[in-house]
Amino acid sequence: MQESLETLREEILDRVAHCGSEPELDHLRVEYLGRKGRITLLLRGLREIPAEERPQAGEQLNRLRQLVEEQLEARLAELKAREKERILREERVDITLPGSRWERGQIHPLTLVMDEIIDVFLGMGFEIARGPDIEDDYHNFEALNMPKDHPARDMQDTFFVSQERVLRTHTSPVQIRVMESRKPPLQIIAPGAVYRHDDDATHSPMFHQVEGFMVDGHISFADLKGVLTHFIRRIFRAEIKVRFRPSFFPFTEPSAEIDIECMLCGGKGIPKDQQVCRVCRGSGWLEILGAGMIDPQVFRFVGYDPEKVSGFAFGMGVERIAMLKFGIEDIRLFFQNDIRFLRQFACL
Repeated sequence: MQESLETLREEILDRVAHCGSEPELDHLRVEYLGRKGRITLLLRGLREIPAEERPQAGEQLNRLRQLVEEQLEARLAELKAREKERILREERVDITLPGSRWERGQIHPLTLVMDEIIDVFLGMGFEIARGPDIEDDYHNFEALNMPKDHPARDMQDTFFVSQERVLRTHTSPVQIRVMESRKPPLQIIAPGAVYRHDDDATHSPMFHQVEGFMVDGHISFADLKGVLTHFIRRIFRAEIKVRFRPSFFPFTEPSAEIDIECMLCGGKGIPKDQQVCRVCRGSGWLEILGAGMIDPQVFRFVGYDPEKVSGFAFGMGVERIAMLKFGIEDIRLFFQNDIRFLRQFACL
């Protein structure tokens, strides 16, 4: 048996010495030391040899197993050192080469427009208020004069978290939360993300709104027209035409939608090429936001006396304004993180 073990030892040492990779070493380890390896099977076969020969044979086999383990580990360390040396040699950095410049990021166009909107209202004395993105049914609908059976709820395309919790469909719930905790006079804007189950070139499941409202003892529709006309002419241009068109919102009465003259055709409906304007579809006007005088019922929900206070509220989509300002036709471009699109706003 000693001669056969010596032969096996020479065989193993020769094969280990000629291994050129870690997978080859792993294969050898399994072949000789695995559960069905040759040395393992020899150790299991000790029971079959005479009892007086077992101690010596067992000692020789254990020494062989230990030697194989040491040789495998030594060869593995040698291969790793050789590979590390190769990597350092082939992948070294040539410090004489010019460096690679990191590309600088830019402010996202939606952030640019949101900041601009906020700055205009801060300049008129408005404060900023924020609220939770997950709202309860009461603040998102009921306190805004939309009871559970109100048809206006169908217009909201709501994402429900539970039966009484929703992803807010507008930032108007902030108006309710502020009025519940504070007394007039109030001049508040509430910017933030909102969520509706809608997705196409002009609608996104997640978009941004700026809600605003003013409440005091003698607020009139004239105040609403003055504030919003000033805002629109600061955001776009001083000479732009503005019109207020009657509309309906459950939480304001009277209500209006505010339009501006088309940015492409200048309000003519037909650009220079004599085709119908692709932006305003020939009407000459573009809807920009909705507004109105706060409904007395909303004041009752927050504990205000509608005989003593009045106010107006408005809401606008930030993406809508950004699309008009920058001539963007697909709202999805804002959320695709295409560096070619975002790079266009680097100088703004």
